[in-house]
Amino acid sequence: MADITPIIEKLNAVRAGLESAAGVIPAELWGKQPRPGAWSAAEVMAHLTMVEGKITKGAARLVRSAPLPVPFWKRLHIPAQLAEWRGFRAKTPLPLDRNLLADKEVTLARLAELRRGTLALLEEHRGRELSAYRWKHPFFGSLNYYSWFKMIAHHEARHTKQLREIAKSFQK
Repeated sequence: MADITPIIEKLNAVRAGLESAAGVIPAELWGKQPRPGAWSAAEVMAHLTMVEGKITKGAARLVRSAPLPVPFWKRLHIPAQLAEWRGFRAKTPLPLDRNLLADKEVTLARLAELRRGTLALLEEHRGRELSAYRWKHPFFGSLNYYSWFKMIAHHEARHTKQLREIAKSFQK
């Protein structure tokens, strides 16, 4: 059975970093793009909300039934840790939901509530072995249940770096 404790610890540590990075951005600049075509802090956070919500809802739905068999060659994937690297710009396959754009306080509260749900789902299934549950990531290939939750942390770490870049651009 997989130990989810390291996943929960990573999610909590990365979230603390995200909140710290977000805290540096003044509320009056929250929705301002640091340069033309770049995302604002509000857009980054809306994107994170969308991705984590989609993963958590998908995982919750998937584990309600038996896992589908996946051949070995379809289980191969690119390491999810690469999601943290900002050396390449990836275009999200999820169009940004503009309804999620909100002021800083509302955004952070919404993301905190979503994380509570993510952690609750992990805890709910702590006693189950769920590595046989898999679905395809648009960039990294087929990830199992646990890898998807690690992906949330790696993805959030990537965008924490982006928030720091945004904050730095406002200090110039």
